[in-house]
Amino acid sequence: MQQLLPLAENMRPTGLDDYIGQKHLVGENSTLRKMISTGLIPSMIFWGPPGTGKTTLANIIAKSQNRPFYTLSAISSGVKDVREVIEKAKENNLFSKGNPILFIDEIHRFSKAQQDSLLGAVEKGTVTLIGATTENPSFEVIPALLSRCQIYILKHLEKNDLLELIERATQYIKKERGITMKIAESEAMMRLCGGDARKLLNIIDILCGSGKKEISVTNDLVTETIQQNIALYDKAGEMHYDVISAFIKSIRGSDPNAAVYWLARMINGGEDPSFIARRLLILASEDIGNANPTALVIANNCFQAVNVIGYPECRIILSQATVYLATSPKSNSTYMAINNAQAEVEATGHLPVPLHLRNAPTKLMKDIGYGADYRYSHDFENNFSGQEHLPEQLAGKIFYEPGNNQREQQTREWLKKLWREQYNY
Repeated sequence: MQQLLPLAENMRPTGLDDYIGQKHLVGENSTLRKMISTGLIPSMIFWGPPGTGKTTLANIIAKSQNRPFYTLSAISSGVKDVREVIEKAKENNLFSKGNPILFIDEIHRFSKAQQDSLLGAVEKGTVTLIGATTENPSFEVIPALLSRCQIYILKHLEKNDLLELIERATQYIKKERGITMKIAESEAMMRLCGGDARKLLNIIDILCGSGKKEISVTNDLVTETIQQNIALYDKAGEMHYDVISAFIKSIRGSDPNAAVYWLARMINGGEDPSFIARRLLILASEDIGNANPTALVIANNCFQAVNVIGYPECRIILSQATVYLATSPKSNSTYMAINNAQAEVEATGHLPVPLHLRNAPTKLMKDIGYGADYRYSHDFENNFSGQEHLPEQLAGKIFYEPGNNQREQQTREWLKKLWREQYNY
């Protein structure tokens, strides 16, 4: 019976007019909408968080073109499955006006060999590939395949999109299930779903499970109900991003016990170990940085080892790296330094490079002063010249503030000794 299906499946849009969100992609006069209307559909990859409509959009495109539509999941499909679909597509090409669409969910989980097996079919136009990924395709999709696809970025749904979705859901529930749902407060639903449409509809589904025919939705009711059903809420991987967030924040908070717990949650849930290791790499630089530079070395070695070994043994390596990072001193000084510098660039534009720092590969450039008066640091005592290296307008401006930890306090004293007349450290 239809009502036994999840609400997110029952309410899946079948056309662009019913599609909520992603106005930058499918709104009036948008590039993708024009492509769909003309039927000139290139191979493409949808990149965005869960619950933003990647699969739905692929289905809408296929239906609007009246083309054969094949679906593969990167979790359960191998090279053999890919080749079988391609052979079917070749047969269908003899009888259909447009080449079939092959939709691959979670394409970032495909191995290099699996992605290689797609190349010929995509290049020859045997299939139009639509891939969906929550990971940056620049890292997860092989360059040869990436160059044959257009990348479209989907965003978390905005507040107005979510409110519209709630309105549609309450109307559907009243019509199909005979349940009247009055939304007295929506803040808790908004907070818990985090811009994820599927998660929002799952919350509403859980609220409907009370058996009542009339439900007044308040923040307290939502919070209490979801906490009671947390296992159900997590079972289908809906809390993927919540768990990785808890994991990262536990390491940042120097809590190895909590960090290992969240790591175990991800491992037991079948999370891709490369995804975990990649997040550790980012954290090692963003949250530890020069308070313990070895942390980045450990995280990088972890990433390499995980990709060589795989499950189940790589869980030990992940645990070792996690505990090491959690128990390292913390500093975000280098992360803040590049943020500060980029903000200055945006505010002041491209200031000219001082003449003494410019490259002078030709005689003309030397004659007009390029490189003149440059002071080679190694010609001076302690390999330090004290010369100005910033544009004149920014002289003396500090972007890097050493963190409050033993190692960077030593760095501060060293910088203060060197630059006492130029930078106020």
